[in-house]
Amino acid sequence: MASQRDLRRRIRDVGRIKQITRAMQFVAASKLKRAQDSTLASRPYSQKLDEVLADLAAVLGTDEHPLLAPREGGKRLLVLITSDRGLAGPLNTNTIRFAARSIMDHQGDLTVVSIGRKGRDAMRRSRVPLEAHFAGFGDRPKFADVIPLARLVTDGFVSGEFGQIDIAYPRFVSTLVQRPTIEPLLPVKPADDTAEGIPGNQFIFEPNPSTVLEQLLPRYVATRLFQAVLEAKASEESSRMVAMKNATENADDLIDEYTLAYNKVRQSNITREMIEIATGAQAR
Repeated sequence: MASQRDLRRRIRDVGRIKQITRAMQFVAASKLKRAQDSTLASRPYSQKLDEVLADLAAVLGTDEHPLLAPREGGKRLLVLITSDRGLAGPLNTNTIRFAARSIMDHQGDLTVVSIGRKGRDAMRRSRVPLEAHFAGFGDRPKFADVIPLARLVTDGFVSGEFGQIDIAYPRFVSTLVQRPTIEPLLPVKPADDTAEGIPGNQFIFEPNPSTVLEQLLPRYVATRLFQAVLEAKASEESSRMVAMKNATENADDLIDEYTLAYNKVRQSNITREMIEIATGAQAR
């Protein structure tokens, strides 16, 4: 059994860890509100872009723009979005495993663009080819941050280097639920035309549908990437807040356990000393 000194030291050390985890929980909670608001606010814009593309697809064919045309051959590119930092519970592990399962199920010529250090390190350990790496975009991602990434994937797709481009990221569902997701990015597949049941060919596009499509598609790709980054950021902060909350509660339980053990050892020592004193008095 541990001595009183050892138990006091353990209680003190766990208490210090508890202070750190509680502080990290509060920091993550403050960041979560901002990240969650940004994610939810940007979703309607992405959905409207899908609707506009569906309207354009009703009057144009897939040969109107190279980003719409299916490719024969070319490598598959997977954009893997994780966090730079750990202490976020199972978030990064689940996302990486989900991506690895997709890689194994669709074996072939593949390369990865990683966003976040955790995904990059996992791909390197697995010896998956890395096309490029982007560091995390900080606590407040901006649309301009994803422009170089969007240019990289669109140029590679137009040139024929990549035949299919997918995004793997944790989708924010709620504070307690973050769902690993893989979505196709290129070639662009417009959603079904569901805007109030109005056929797309009844809209008037100015100056013409081809020009609108030419301007819209590059921004659509960047918007999809930016939305995935926002989803991953909200997922990261919510997962970290929950993980630190659980760690703080575990520290409380451990402190209670050590305190109980300390009191038992202390009581045992007091009892032993009293017996020794009584035995010594009787011996006199």
